[in-house]
Amino acid sequence: MSASRRSGTTDELGPDEPEQPERDGADLLAALLDGMDAALCAFDADGVVTHWNREAERILGWTAAEAVGRQGFAGWAVRRADAGEVEERLLSAMRAPGRQVNEFALLTKDGGRVLVRTQSAAVRGPDGRPAGVYCAFSEVHAQIDLERSIALSEALLEDASWGVVLVDADLRPAVVNAHAARALGAGRTSVLGRPLGDLLTQGVEELENALTHVLAEGAPPAPAEVWVRVRTPEGERRRCWRSGFVRLASPLAEEPVPLGVGWLFQDVTEAKQGEQEAALLRFRANQLHRAARAAAECEDPAEAAIVHLDFALAGFADHALIDRVAGGAETDTDAAEPVRLVRVAATPSGAPGPSVPTGTAGLPVRYGEGHPAVQCVERMGSVRASAGVRAAPEQVREWALARQWPADTVHGLCAVLRSRGRTLGVVTFLRGAGRSAFERPDAMYAEDVAVHIATALDLAAATETRRRHAGDTGAG
Repeated sequence: MSASRRSGTTDELGPDEPEQPERDGADLLAALLDGMDAALCAFDADGVVTHWNREAERILGWTAAEAVGRQGFAGWAVRRADAGEVEERLLSAMRAPGRQVNEFALLTKDGGRVLVRTQSAAVRGPDGRPAGVYCAFSEVHAQIDLERSIALSEALLEDASWGVVLVDADLRPAVVNAHAARALGAGRTSVLGRPLGDLLTQGVEELENALTHVLAEGAPPAPAEVWVRVRTPEGERRRCWRSGFVRLASPLAEEPVPLGVGWLFQDVTEAKQGEQEAALLRFRANQLHRAARAAAECEDPAEAAIVHLDFALAGFADHALIDRVAGGAETDTDAAEPVRLVRVAATPSGAPGPSVPTGTAGLPVRYGEGHPAVQCVERMGSVRASAGVRAAPEQVREWALARQWPADTVHGLCAVLRSRGRTLGVVTFLRGAGRSAFERPDAMYAEDVAVHIATALDLAAATETRRRHAGDTGAG
């Protein structure tokens, strides 16, 4: 318990002279001093120790009973050689305005030395004149640790090159640094207190689940990569944030009380997209290689064409069609003739399965003018088509059926089949509503597949011609 030097009284108290309020005030002061996190001592105008709290006892080992009443620190808390300088610097606070900060080496009760940082200021009496000095002190390393923590917090919330968001227990941003505000597409103050769903259109559930887990269980062992869509004045942006989480607990509570979550993230969208593109290229190159190996084992070149189609379909599209130009291959000089296409092979429109040969009757497909497959032959280049992401389901169905495609088709990609300077037909890849629209890299892959299919179909046609010629010769 802290102690303070009090003047005694020799007057006997009667019923009309209660001292209870004064005693209660002294007990309250003692309780306040003992509850402080910092060590505190006080001196009167003559340099005699008047107060000594429990934190001072913890740091130096001297109890309040041993400290109060001593003249300065000489010989017990400070070496005698240093006592004069220390006392002078402490008591000088009575003559200086404000607080003074000093560092001293104090002695512990067991003979050790502790470097402390002190803050001292004058204590004034009722007449306003200095009556003593109070001195709050703490170990220097603890003070430095505190200053480092504060400096780190300020740096993270101001100058960090990654996003820092302090999320409260209700999963709403409480503090946001400049980098995070830019990533969220809003100002630092405008995002405070708003639900994450107001800022993100995708990835909210995954992010909130992570924050809830951290509040309940603590920080995860490794960063998590979260794909989100951010609302910005320029529109929605899809980003990938590599995120780390730490649970924030109050240091003042006896038991850890969650204050929220510290969320640190870095935008890794470009790196992740590069990784995905590289993985996709490796997969597609591997599929082309496997298709070539499998097609080489086919006796019938037409079967080899279907093998190439099936290998290309994996992970690329939901359906695929091969249409051949009716009446034989077209040359560039035949461009004025209307385009007629005959179905050669198609994937099942219901359950998934391998492509099957079709069109043995040789009847042209009822493609209207301006159909993507017809345009593909006319332009001798790839054509992409889409029903649109905002179209109603019934409109999408009508759009697909009008093009002679399965009813669940939303996106189409046609690649021309060319071999030996002639147009043989078209290969069409179709995607449903669960996939994204075809992009330029998809068209390049489809063109690579079309080269192999066209070569196989050309070989099949040449083989059939030779077979017929041989049959005619034998009949003659």
